[in-house]
Order: sequence, then C-alpha cells, then structure tokens
Amino acid sequence: MGLIVQKFGGSSVKDRDRIFNVARIVMNTRNAGNDVVVVVSAQGDTTDDLIAKAAEITSDPSHREMDMLLAAGEEISISLLTMALQELGVSAISLTGWQAGFNTDRAYSKARIKRLDTERVESELARNRVVVVAGFQGLNRSDDITTLGRGGSDTSAVALAAALHADRCQIFTDVEGVYTADPRKIPKATKLKEITFDEMLELASLGAQVLNNRSVELAKKYNVELEVISSINPVPGTVVKEETKVEGMLIKGVAKDTDVAVLTVKDVPDVPGMSFKIFSLLAQKNINVDIILQTTGRDGRKDMSFTVPLGDAESAVSALKNATSRIGGGDITVDKGCAKVSIVGAGMQSHSGVASTMFEALFNQNINIKMISTSEIKISVIIDEQDADKAVAAIHDAFIN
Repeated sequence: MGLIVQKFGGSSVKDRDRIFNVARIVMNTRNAGNDVVVVVSAQGDTTDDLIAKAAEITSDPSHREMDMLLAAGEEISISLLTMALQELGVSAISLTGWQAGFNTDRAYSKARIKRLDTERVESELARNRVVVVAGFQGLNRSDDITTLGRGGSDTSAVALAAALHADRCQIFTDVEGVYTADPRKIPKATKLKEITFDEMLELASLGAQVLNNRSVELAKKYNVELEVISSINPVPGTVVKEETKVEGMLIKGVAKDTDVAVLTVKDVPDVPGMSFKIFSLLAQKNINVDIILQTTGRDGRKDMSFTVPLGDAESAVSALKNATSRIGGGDITVDKGCAKVSIVGAGMQSHSGVASTMFEALFNQNINIKMISTSEIKISVIIDEQDADKAVAAIHDAFIN
C-alpha cells in the first residue's frame, strides 16, 4: 500500500459530472490499495466570480478581506467532492487548509507556507478515510485566512506530499501532460514522457501554465516525484523528477508569458550603488524583477530597463516616482504591450548555436527583440505581445519539428 496525493484543478470539478469523474478516479486509486489525500481548487470560474462580486462593492478591497472571500471557493469544492465520494461508498472527510495544518506568513493574497502540521490529516488517514483538502489557503499567526496566490493549490498538494512522505504527487489537469508548447495553440506540440525539476521550474516560471513554479520549487527541494496527468483521458502523463533518461532532446519546451511590463528609468546617475537603490525600492513592495538591461554610461548618466509582472507595473512606477530625489533619475516609462517568449532545455548546456537558431526563427518572421536574458538551460526574449503566438510557433518549428 502506498500514499498518493492527488490534486485536481478547477476545470476538473467544474460541474456535477466532472466532480463524479474525479470521485471515481480517487475511488479507483483507493481500491488499488493506496491511502489517498486529495487537494482541490475552486470550481471552474468561481474565483473570477468572487472577484467580480468584490468589484461590485469596492474598487480597492483589502487583501485580507479578499483572502477571506476567495477561500470560500475551495471550501465549496471540497464539500461537494466529499459528498460525491460518500455517494460512491468511499469513506471521506473534507478539511479546510487550516484544518489540514497549513500555517503561513502574513502576506495576504500571496502567502508562503511557514509550517505544515499534518497531525489531523494523518489521524483521518489512520481511520481509513480519503482526506479532501482545500488547496490555495492557510492560516497566519493572527488566525487570519490567507491564500497562496496563483497556482496555490499545486503548492498545497506538493507541500502535503513532502510532509507526508507520499509515494507520488499527481497533478490532474485538462491536458494530458507537459508538452513542448501549449497544444491548444501549437498542434504539433509533443507530449514529454519526463522532464527534470530544473527544466520544469524554468518552464513554469516563464509562463507555461501546467504547473505553478512554487510547487516545482518545493518538489525539487524535497524530491517529490510529480506526475502531470489528465483528469479526462486515462493515459500516462508526464513525470517530473530530478533526473531523466531522455537524452539528445535539445529543447524541452517553448513558453509564452504575457504577464509582463517593461519599465525604464532614464538618465540615472552612473555611480556605484544605483542599482541597489532602485531595486531595493521594488523589493520593499514585494515586486519581483526579472530581466534587467542597463545601457552603457554616457555623460555620467545611464538608462535602466527591467521587467515586472503586469499587475505590479503601476505600483513599481509609483514607488520609483516617490523616490526621484533618491535615485536622481529622469522620466519613467512603462511598456505594457510586451510578452516574454522562452526556450528551455538542459541540452543547451552541451550544444552551440542555440541562440542563433532562435534568433533566426524570429528574424524570419520579422519579429524585433527588445531584451534578452539567458541561463544555462534557457533563453528568454522580450517582444511585442502581438507577435507572441507567431514567435512561439516559429521557434517550436525551428527546434522541435
């Protein structure tokens, strides 16, 4: 007998038929001799509907109250799925995030897990029950409800798998695994049998929406073997693990991220410590910075451009403008019509000409590159958002096909 953690996203439990489909998957896993812990997201568009309800009341709701509101979505899902399991004759119980022992920091709307006390979950498993846990949520030191941010249910599932020493963590989605590109946009995209944690982390961080990057970080840290699998079609998925047997595949995937804005601070003094001054201001606002480009100094001045999440662009501009005297810069511009397109693959470490092939594919489509960022296993470019889909298709054809 093993212990399996299974996570189901909102589309997998969006209506009655889907809920019973999930219940049968869980039941079959249980009947195969496994203990099962299930992590569930809010149904379908429930989260968006709750956000819309808040907008009917105020244009600037507090993060605390939004967490209180959004946590209700997962609570609906766990109750309905548990009822469905009981209808099928499976002993099951639902637990909220805090009942399952998730303790977080105080960062409402994007909290991080500080501690996970699995005593209640283990107690219910010992009673021979399937435990259905609300993903995406926890409790902070003030006993306030917090949410873990986008993709938080993936993070909840991996954290439980790590804490419980589960044999596997299965992430059920509406696709059949991890593909070399979004199969809904690129018909020639190929499903991968396996992929390394490092490659999956890069893809998740660069816009691939199959797995949340924080969940992959946790899986890598605690060596939790993941399987991305379809909740609709019962076929083998993609295994995410430390090392893979597949060799010779230069690129594992092409990803697109439109949640990008490029900020430029013009004419800042070309002196030591200027980068620290600028980026410490953003760090104080919990704004993540990705690609950074700095021009060569001229007449004692330089320009600094960098990317931030689209939703943080205005906050970043405000923070910088309020500190104009500190950074001594000129105009601050924002370009919100951008996209980041990236290629990822461990094979890049031992092959030359990868960047050249990528840039040639973009050149052939007359796509201009605004910024470039590289690491050992990825290359990212910032381009116009309107060119993003065309760029992904061209790059995928150049490498995969």
